[in-house]
Amino acid sequence: MNLTSAPTPLTSKAAYLRTLPAIRERCSRVFEIAKKGGLEYFDYHPEQESTVVDYCANIITRDFGTNYASIPPHGRWRHLDAGRPRVEPMMAKWDVDVKEKTRRIVDIFIVSVLLDAGAGNAWAYKEPASGQSFGRSEGLGVASINMFEQGFFSGDASQPFQVDAAGLARITAERTAAAMQVSESNPMVGIEGRAALLARLSDALKANPEYFGENARPGNVVDFLEKHSKLVGEQRVVPVAALWSALIDGLNAIWPPSRTKLGGISLGDVWPCGVLAKEAKEEGDDLVPFHKLTGWMSYSVIEPIEKILGWKFQGIEDMTGLPEYRNGGLLLDLGVLSLKPNLLETDAKSGLPRVTPSHPAVVEWRAMTIIMLDRIADGLRKKLNADLSLAQVLESATWKGGREIAKEKRPETCGPPLEIESDGTVF
Repeated sequence: MNLTSAPTPLTSKAAYLRTLPAIRERCSRVFEIAKKGGLEYFDYHPEQESTVVDYCANIITRDFGTNYASIPPHGRWRHLDAGRPRVEPMMAKWDVDVKEKTRRIVDIFIVSVLLDAGAGNAWAYKEPASGQSFGRSEGLGVASINMFEQGFFSGDASQPFQVDAAGLARITAERTAAAMQVSESNPMVGIEGRAALLARLSDALKANPEYFGENARPGNVVDFLEKHSKLVGEQRVVPVAALWSALIDGLNAIWPPSRTKLGGISLGDVWPCGVLAKEAKEEGDDLVPFHKLTGWMSYSVIEPIEKILGWKFQGIEDMTGLPEYRNGGLLLDLGVLSLKPNLLETDAKSGLPRVTPSHPAVVEWRAMTIIMLDRIADGLRKKLNADLSLAQVLESATWKGGREIAKEKRPETCGPPLEIESDGTVF
């Protein structure tokens, strides 16, 4: 009998902390403490929630009127199409079947999401074909689809339109910087971390043929999902849990080794929270999972699979909002959360607090963001009398709202109210 293979309480807890339901459950614990005024770094002002709902409702009405069905889900597609359509014109050139088209789009979307951590306030990408310049997420998106079309991520010289382990293994920080037009006068935050993430993606694809096939492509997750789907009448239905498992388990090796571990298992975007530590009974009770990039990747992959293949995902209600600086910044800028005074050092240049992604203040901020996004979505559904999905709320209201209020309050940088020292792997 092999006793070493039996799960231990810690390995079971580690597995739980990598599931979707664990995100809301642990963040809800932080929220309950916030309601009693017990957070270390923030005060919670529930009376300001209606201000956020009103602000977001005005943005939706401005951009979509009452045509709520036209609001797309949150996903990487919009960023790759910044300024002009790119994804569908690219697909139109491909003489391949619909499943291979989907694999290719999933290839580029997954890589583009991994490149999407905050680039900082100073960087911009000038698209050679259009002459347009883009910063932040749009710049990273446009750069990544241009790189994809040039075969930057492919190890097959005869087929540029794919991402594979061989192509990713050749990527360096220098090549990435050149492709993204990074220079002393056009600096990008976290370029080394970004390139290292892609190199580790190569290893993860090779190590997980169950998810990514023998030729080690992210897009082969489409075939894995088909095996775990069922036909309901003529509709192919895929459980969200199958996609989540493929991304969180199949890509676990890409996260830096410095990330939180439990029972020897690397947990990814999971961090200790001081206020939970005070009431923890066992090891791991203080940990809060976020899995932001996995969530962003999931939303981004679901959309093309549904749109191009016509499949449907089941269990999308388990998906959470994304705990990043636009959604979280909205809460600070509109007063739902306020920083307790004199706890964080301020940056001499910007005058804003500046912290690392692992800082306990950021953990509290992100946990509150997850729960507040649910509450804002509920408030918008009631105010607009509309059946909006959380993905639609993220796309049309909170992420956009966080960006717009930042531009109003900090026009010189348009950055968040709490500055994050990004290494290109979290935000």
